[in-house]
Amino acid sequence: MAVAVGCCLLLSFVGSPIFSAEWSLNGRLVLEEKNKDRTKIESRFSVLYFVPDADVDVEPIEDAQTITMARKQFQPRILTVTQGTTVEFPNDDTILHNVFSLSGKNRFDLGLYRRGDSKKTTLDHPGIVQIFCNVHHSMVAYILVLDTPFFATPGRDGRFNLPGLPGKGKLVAWHERAEPLTLEITPTTDLVTVRLDITKPRVPPHRNKFGKPYARKRRGRAY
Repeated sequence: MAVAVGCCLLLSFVGSPIFSAEWSLNGRLVLEEKNKDRTKIESRFSVLYFVPDADVDVEPIEDAQTITMARKQFQPRILTVTQGTTVEFPNDDTILHNVFSLSGKNRFDLGLYRRGDSKKTTLDHPGIVQIFCNVHHSMVAYILVLDTPFFATPGRDGRFNLPGLPGKGKLVAWHERAEPLTLEITPTTDLVTVRLDITKPRVPPHRNKFGKPYARKRRGRAY
């Protein structure tokens, strides 16, 4: 058994066999906040993905993916796609929203639009895309744009499975409120346990799309 310490990571390997073909990685993500296990509550805001050392073909997801605006929230809050995928943002609220991102080459601004309208953008560059509403400071979402087809969201118990992996590579554990963790990993039949500490606020500090503080709420406004 080998234990890797640092960045809150625990691994176990016991006599891993030699793999000559595709293999599956089974693991469990443990999320802790102030020394309390928050896995059941926070696991849906996590993504595990595998970046193989060997080159693999990565195709955009054919169907447009959707993040809906409803009850002044983005639903889902976390979305994972491959590069080149189109994401649509329908407004189901009775109020105005303005979806934007300032995340590097994936930055976009969909403008202000009403209920029943929907706008979309194509994300061509790998990276984490933070999504905000220029009207409502508390509206936050994340899109993980990946250059690998191997990714999974863990269940409420933190367990995840990544099938069809082509040899060795890097396993990345990501949570919106934790520092991401990257691990070099080789084929194994053992269960991999990954621990992340949740330390960041639910709504990250940010300004509006003009780089200015959000305006204070006004009574009687429709939004």
